Amino acid sequence: MTSSLYDIPLTSIAGKPASLGDYRGKVLLVVNVASKCGLTPQYTGLEALYREKHGAGLEVLGFPANDFKEQEPGTDAEIQQFCSLNYGVSFPLFSKISVAGSTTHPLYQTLIGAQPAATGEGPMRERLRGYGIAVNPAPGVAWNFEKFLVGRDGRVVGRFAPDVTVEDPRLRQAIDAALAA
Repeated sequence: MTSSLYDIPLTSIAGKPASLGDYRGKVLLVVNVASKCGLTPQYTGLEALYREKHGAGLEVLGFPANDFKEQEPGTDAEIQQFCSLNYGVSFPLFSKISVAGSTTHPLYQTLIGAQPAATGEGPMRERLRGYGIAVNPAPGVAWNFEKFLVGRDGRVVGRFAPDVTVEDPRLRQAIDAALAA
């Protein structure tokens, strides 16, 4: 399990080959992001968290995805510019991938398989249904800004629903415990 997560080929938002192996020994918060979502302001909290905890070994890794209501339509260059100009994002971003459906990227297949249930699961799916939105069935990613927490050993140690923000004590405690491990 550990080696497979680190060995999955990825592409940086700048188009360069990458993998989670580049962050071996760090605590990773893997987030599927989108620029035109009601949750997009979470970029502010993610960047603040990154700046606060990066020195302690936390990496926030953003994976743009256009799976939910086409809320990430831009090119990688447009996404990078948007994140930089609007939210001052300095944490690593990756090339756009799919996190849902038959084209789910192997990284997300592995993350979901390792952690099929999300902390805070439920309210977001119910809200989406209330808006008449067909919801991706569990254990699939519910929406943009779902978060997976990977420990220093490469194991998935947590998963948090999209509406669990970085200010939520449940996420904060999980990050601090992973950093202390």
